[in-house]
Amino acid sequence: MQWDDRVRRRLKLRDLDILLAVIQTGSMGKAAAALNMSQPAISKSIAHLEHTLSAQLLDRSRQGIEPTAYGRAIVKRGVAVFDELRQGTQDIAFLSDPTSGEIRIGGSEQVSSAIFAPVIERLARNHPRMSFRVIAGDLRLILRELNARRIDIAIAGLVKPPDGEYSVEVLFSDPIVVVAGPDHLLARRRRIDVAELLQQAWTLQPADHQFASMAREGFHSLGVSPPKITAESTSANLRRKLLATGLFLSMAPRSVVLFPKKDPSLRILPVALPGVTRSVAIITLKNRMLSPAAQLFIEHVRTLTKPLASMK
Repeated sequence: MQWDDRVRRRLKLRDLDILLAVIQTGSMGKAAAALNMSQPAISKSIAHLEHTLSAQLLDRSRQGIEPTAYGRAIVKRGVAVFDELRQGTQDIAFLSDPTSGEIRIGGSEQVSSAIFAPVIERLARNHPRMSFRVIAGDLRLILRELNARRIDIAIAGLVKPPDGEYSVEVLFSDPIVVVAGPDHLLARRRRIDVAELLQQAWTLQPADHQFASMAREGFHSLGVSPPKITAESTSANLRRKLLATGLFLSMAPRSVVLFPKKDPSLRILPVALPGVTRSVAIITLKNRMLSPAAQLFIEHVRTLTKPLASMK
């Protein structure tokens, strides 16, 4: 079908919103309850939308409702339409009151504490009517949230640019370093043989984690097998607790130890891991206009991380 005056006149945002609700809930009845409408009204709206687009948008079965290929196509664009409208209302609010606006961001726990926390503090002081929604997780999670337009900005460590329609702005290079707690027997040594590292207890992310695979590659670059990991965990807090005992070693991005100020609970050991570096970057969707508040957040991130860009 073609976009024409008939389709433009008949296509209603309300019908599109109802279609999104039906797909998200998986049934007409649940969508009716969520939207405080009757089920016949929901059915009538979907039928009107299918007639307008001359396509079947939903498959109905005993198991529930699933979108057809046509349904998935219109939903993908529909999410973008409502996102742009949301951004438009925020732009209007920001123009009338520059101290307002919601900023939705995503990054790892480490990025959240090192970068998001000081930027949010600064903006909250200067713009008290601003609000912030932060999603913490690994790269896969935050890219999924970005694609679904549930966040506006992602900041993540990258080994290579992610596949997809993204704009990527590298902030700084971030080498991976070996770390210990201040009471570890190697913490104050000026020279350490690699063989000594292999004899220690280690804590690290699980083997299928992107960062863990980078860390292991660091040992391969030195011509040795990676050490046995005594305690694997996705919890950064748990790994920190284990390092504090003085028994464990781990690996971390250098920025975690030095930024925004030097962390007294961690020591970087004098062990060079050639070629084990990632880039910390701002990731946004291509061709998606960000709100003035989101652009202001990015400007503050650039200013905050500028010293790291020149660090060797």
